[in-house]
Amino acid sequence: QVQFVESGGGFVQAGGSLRLSCVASGTTFTITAIGWYRQAPGKQRELVAQITSGGSGNYADSVKGRFIISRDGAKKTVYLDMNSLKPEDTAVYYCNTIYSAAWSPWGQGTQVTVSS
Repeated sequence: QVQFVESGGGFVQAGGSLRLSCVASGTTFTITAIGWYRQAPGKQRELVAQITSGGSGNYADSVKGRFIISRDGAKKTVYLDMNSLKPEDTAVYYCNTIYSAAWSPWGQGTQVTVSS
């Protein structure tokens, strides 16, 4: 089973940028699609970006055009470049496989806070 460790969050002003990293362990990383999720206080966790094993990305409408997901198989790392950040992007960000039946235990995530 793959385990994930997220990092790169922080406090930024609206319009700023951050790069999140998700480092995976396990042998199935290269063959599985990975997603970045976020959970804001009082809200359900939502999938904001996903990337296939082949490198094709897909995005939620709320982040399309602002976020870019990428992966480095050699480093077993998935990145999320977040640009033009908005206060509504404030959340804890997590990564995991996109297949809920195969979710690994959730990590601690990384906090992103965007001030207006």
